[in-house]
Amino acid sequence: MDIQWICAVIIILAWFCTGSSGHQTSVEPPRNLQIIDPGLLGHLYIEWQPPPSLLTLDQCTVKYKLKYRSTGDADWKVVFTKKLKYGDGFDLSKRTEAKVQTLLEGRCTNESEVKSGWTHATFQVPSQGDLESQIRDFHCVYYNWEHLTCTWQLGRLAPPGARYEFYYWYEGLDHAVQCDDYLQPHGRNTGCNLQNLRQAEYIDFNVCVNGSSASTRLRPSYFTFHLQNLVKPSPPEKLSVSISAYEEVDVEWSPPAGGTPPQCLDYESVSTQAETAFTFSQSNRSHVSCVRVRGKTNMFCADQGFWSEWTRECFYVSRKDEKQLFILIAVVLSFLAVVIIFILAAQGKKRTKGEKKISPTSLYLA
Repeated sequence: MDIQWICAVIIILAWFCTGSSGHQTSVEPPRNLQIIDPGLLGHLYIEWQPPPSLLTLDQCTVKYKLKYRSTGDADWKVVFTKKLKYGDGFDLSKRTEAKVQTLLEGRCTNESEVKSGWTHATFQVPSQGDLESQIRDFHCVYYNWEHLTCTWQLGRLAPPGARYEFYYWYEGLDHAVQCDDYLQPHGRNTGCNLQNLRQAEYIDFNVCVNGSSASTRLRPSYFTFHLQNLVKPSPPEKLSVSISAYEEVDVEWSPPAGGTPPQCLDYESVSTQAETAFTFSQSNRSHVSCVRVRGKTNMFCADQGFWSEWTRECFYVSRKDEKQLFILIAVVLSFLAVVIIFILAAQGKKRTKGEKKISPTSLYLA
């Protein structure tokens, strides 16, 4: 009986070893990893090819784990994909590095995940021009969700005849586009205005400010941002303030007209935060209430933004209790005037009756 049991165990183990010998326990890394610049101002594509051994495998799921970053980034960005290509925005003034590995799972691996080693690649645009020829103080504002204005200062070592040009690209454009509305306060390009950018919101907006000069090469600057994070709305409109008899200041206003979605705004006053109205106590009895309100894109529509300008700071506010007092005084004065008129009229009637009772004879005798 013991011998039969031992034989059965041996047969089972032999069958298990034979069946598991066909399981994949390793996989090769992807091949020919490349970082490709299609000329879209920082939007790069990372491409690779599958390992040859995958061509003979079936009943398995193949995925790839991609990690990439730019020089100076603390963390890697990680993407899991079944595709052989991935695109994202990068700062072309920095070195880009990427690595990818194969992930295998399914019946061919006995449902366990098998990982390959990593395949590495780097990319960097060759530097040109002196670093001090690069523009300075680059700044962009998306005014009222309607038009974008970007400004910059000339590079410290930019020669007198240097000319800077602004190019931009976002997904949906076939190629990079140059600005057609430059700001030229002193005859040189130091800013750009762009209109009709609704389709570019909530996606990467890539910018390059490049320079040219007959005497030397100028270093380009690259930027990637999201338009909704640069919004500066217009100030709130139709601000009204009133003061009640209970020493409360009631403040109301309307969202600014234009492209800013009303639901995307938070407001701030000189004393509190609110939506489109608030009430607070007023301890003094001044006839002038200084009320200011401004708006900013809220956390539901953007990660950050700029405050609008303030509304008017001070204006005259009539108190409700004073209005009631004025009405009361007017009523009292009107009543007194009527009483005085009646008194004068009564006195006039008495005089008239007295004159009629005096006859001419009595006057002669007197």
